[in-house]
Amino acid sequence: MTSDNTFNGFPKETVKFYKDLKKNNSKKWFEAHREDYDNFVIDPARSFVSAMGEKLRKIAPGVHAEPKINKSIFKIHRDVRFSKDKTPFKTHLGLWFWDGVLPRMECSGFYFHLDPPNLYIGSGLYMFPKEHMAEFRKSVVNDKFGSQLVRAINKITKDGTYELGGNRGKKVPRGYDPDHKRADYLLFKGIFVGLAAKIPKEFYNVKLVDYCFNHYKKMAPFHYWLYDMIERI
Repeated sequence: MTSDNTFNGFPKETVKFYKDLKKNNSKKWFEAHREDYDNFVIDPARSFVSAMGEKLRKIAPGVHAEPKINKSIFKIHRDVRFSKDKTPFKTHLGLWFWDGVLPRMECSGFYFHLDPPNLYIGSGLYMFPKEHMAEFRKSVVNDKFGSQLVRAINKITKDGTYELGGNRGKKVPRGYDPDHKRADYLLFKGIFVGLAAKIPKEFYNVKLVDYCFNHYKKMAPFHYWLYDMIERI
């Protein structure tokens, strides 16, 4: 990274920070290494968000890429109030580029997730709000919209590079036919497509932006379907 905040890749220290954090997940350790977090995680993440946002606007002109914590950069502190796991910090870096006028977690978008030694990049909506859930189910059983969804997913996942994921219920929701030809999609409470792989060599240089963009572009038909669905709410 240069003084003008141009993105030139994440440093190797980014990966080292998260590997060490997994072994030392405590407030004491984090405070002793806060400067590393600021220099090797937050600074390059901000530069990446800005560069990635500029690139993503080629396929999603209204995408939000805001290089701030609790905007495009997920905070590192865990909410442990209702968790048995009381470790205070997330041991991964999450970045979010959302597309739409609703609050960021109510929009479909493009996700970046570093969890050494792996990198996950995906597109979708992790958890449907109530209104989204209702519209999603209506769209799934609609002949036009449901068929469009299946075609988009099949196009993206057909060669096995990308996988469909999401939180799923065990039973088709009440009021819907469990024998419907797209009943399996009715189980989703959030839905996304993505690629999980070892950290690529591009992670450490400017080519990471193009690397991610090329994958996001292939996932775009799925994002467009979700974007249009949300527009119908």
